[in-house]
Amino acid sequence: MAGVNKVILVGNLGNDPELRSTAEGQKVCSFSIATSENWTDKGGQKQEKTQWHKITVWGKQAENCANYLAKGRQVYIEGKLSYRQWDDKETGQKKYATDIVANTVQFLSSAKGAAPAQGVSQSAATANFEEPSFNDNDIPF
Repeated sequence: MAGVNKVILVGNLGNDPELRSTAEGQKVCSFSIATSENWTDKGGQKQEKTQWHKITVWGKQAENCANYLAKGRQVYIEGKLSYRQWDDKETGQKKYATDIVANTVQFLSSAKGAAPAQGVSQSAATANFEEPSFNDNDIPF
C-alpha cells in the first residue's frame, strides 16, 4: 500500500520570500509562515499557540512567490513534508530540518488583509511535481 505525505496550511508570511538559484539554474524560493490556534484554558484565560513552518517552492512558482508575496500576506499552501540532515561545518554536529515542499501556493490576501489583485493568485499546474536534486550548498536557508 502506498503512503500519503500531504500537508495543507493557511497562514501568514513571517518574512519576505528569498529567491535563489541552484548551480543548475533551478529557481527556489523559501519563506516561513505562521499558523495559530486559539483556545480558552480551564481557568478561563484565552491562550494562543503559534507554529512556524519553513516553506520551499521550486520553478516558475518560486519566481511568482518572490514577485508577489511579502511579509504579512496570507497564503494557502499544499505540499509535502521533507526532512533533511547535514553536518554543521563549524561544529561537525548533525543538524536536522523539517520543511514543507509546496506544490500549490495560493495568495489569499495582501499584506494589509485585502483581497488579492485580479489574476495574482497562483497555483502549480503540474500533477507530476518532482523535487529537483541538490546538494547542501544549494539549500537556500
